[in-house]
Amino acid sequence: MSNKLHIRTGDTVIVLSGKDKGKKGKVISAMPSDGKVIVEGISMASRHTKPRKQGQQGGILKRETPVYACKLMVVCAKCGEAARTGKKVLESGEKIRYCKKCGEMLGD
Repeated sequence: MSNKLHIRTGDTVIVLSGKDKGKKGKVISAMPSDGKVIVEGISMASRHTKPRKQGQQGGILKRETPVYACKLMVVCAKCGEAARTGKKVLESGEKIRYCKKCGEMLGD
């Protein structure tokens, strides 16, 4: 699997397939080595926790689990729609990501 992702931490993404299809969320963290990302409010799982310290609350907690990046698509801030991303090298030598629908630079 490739170590490069088209999604970065802080991007707003939409889910293309699975139980959360159509939902939008913000990327909390990315794991390029696994090809997965954790998205806020997407792919929630229940975790049963036991209190470890005096006065700590135990119970069932909901938390996000990693999702494959190929099931997600970046949402462009200008278009407001899901769009493919491309990469450009500017004259200054800086590499940027851009929206292939409107050509707008994606926030990095």
